[in-house]
Amino acid sequence: MRPTDKLLRLIASIRLFTGSSRVSRIATFSALGLAVCAVGATAVVPLAPDAADIPSRRVTEQLELPPLEDQLAEIAKQSHQYVREETIRRGDTMSGLLLRLGVEDSAADKFMKTDPVARELMQLRADKTVRVKTNDDGDLEWLQSTLSSGDGKTVRNLEVRRQPDGSFVATDNTANLERRIEMAAGNIRSSLFAAIDEAHISDAISSQIVAMFETNIDFRRLQRGDKFNVVYESFWQNGQLVRTGRVLAGEFTNAGKTFQSVWFDEGAGQGGYYSFDGRSLKKAFLKSPLEFTRVSSGFSMRVHPISGQWKQHKGVDFAAAAGTPIRATADGTIDSVGPSGGYGNLVVVKHYSGYSTAYAHMSRFAAGLRKGARVSQGEVIGYVGSTGWSTGPHLHYEFRVNNEPRDPLTAVVPEAPALASSDMPRFKSMVADMNHRFVLMRPERQAEIMKLASR
Repeated sequence: MRPTDKLLRLIASIRLFTGSSRVSRIATFSALGLAVCAVGATAVVPLAPDAADIPSRRVTEQLELPPLEDQLAEIAKQSHQYVREETIRRGDTMSGLLLRLGVEDSAADKFMKTDPVARELMQLRADKTVRVKTNDDGDLEWLQSTLSSGDGKTVRNLEVRRQPDGSFVATDNTANLERRIEMAAGNIRSSLFAAIDEAHISDAISSQIVAMFETNIDFRRLQRGDKFNVVYESFWQNGQLVRTGRVLAGEFTNAGKTFQSVWFDEGAGQGGYYSFDGRSLKKAFLKSPLEFTRVSSGFSMRVHPISGQWKQHKGVDFAAAAGTPIRATADGTIDSVGPSGGYGNLVVVKHYSGYSTAYAHMSRFAAGLRKGARVSQGEVIGYVGSTGWSTGPHLHYEFRVNNEPRDPLTAVVPEAPALASSDMPRFKSMVADMNHRFVLMRPERQAEIMKLASR
């Protein structure tokens, strides 16, 4: 090919690439120029040096430490203090408890035994915690523990503290407790007691559960598969449970029927348990004067176990161990108390509208019980025994209407009035909160929560 032909082909190629117009050729060459500059800028950026090419050197320096003997001597000069904690054991003495706490202080031991405030420490029940602070020699700096009143409602902090002059001072102050709301659930497999233990519920809470539902549920006839949920108060101090409080709400399923209850504070120290629709759960009479028992003889014709005659049994016999507390089944006034022939030790309580109840064969009466005294529903009036015409420990219970015996297990009695309409907004808000808690405790909801947590 001739040189002139090559030149013409090159010019044609350039025109094809850049376009035929002057404007397009200017734009094309400008873009090429910028691209060349960018490549050039990239090419001049320096790369980081390879770490293997950086020079390094090892430096070794001798450090002088003080001799071990000097270190131990310095530590010995320092004063150390120790805080220890122990649980009171059954049969503990003051000296034994202090020794176990590492207290080797005869002055503190003497003070604890003679000071009237400090001596209350040994009135603590087993499993209560005591904390102390001592120095290297076992001298007591301070001792702290928590005391509770008999009903558990009043809690005080006991402290024994060493003063600058070496003497001791004991103080007793009301404790500021942290209130918590706790929830628990249980399933009846063998007995209510076993289910309560399995759910780690205290005796104080379990007795409230029974009191809450005993007008609707016969706890002598629980079935396998029955279940319950409960929301209750607990009070803590320094991370330690001090006591449990009131049951705030409960849900109990018995024989396939679910009963729900919530505590409602009506003000002025008054309150009670209500169903979720506002009906009071407190009925005029309890189903049984004993908390846990069984009917050994019902309201029917029978052969009398002593006389051998066929006659009407005008009450219900509840089998129970001697000494079991007997409760008044309703509010009322003591009509009579004392021995009464075949009834043995008998208490008769007069209620409203011609109702009365009788409790026979008691081993003894409650302290201070006398004719004319007022008693409240659930109040202990005596204890199971076998006095009078009796073949063994049990309670003979009679329910009378205008002095005529009726069967207490089938008698229809009136209910307490429902909540006032003015209280319903606050009541419904409380019910909504407790119902939400019950939903969280149900097995299907717990399974859903566990499934979400595992993701």
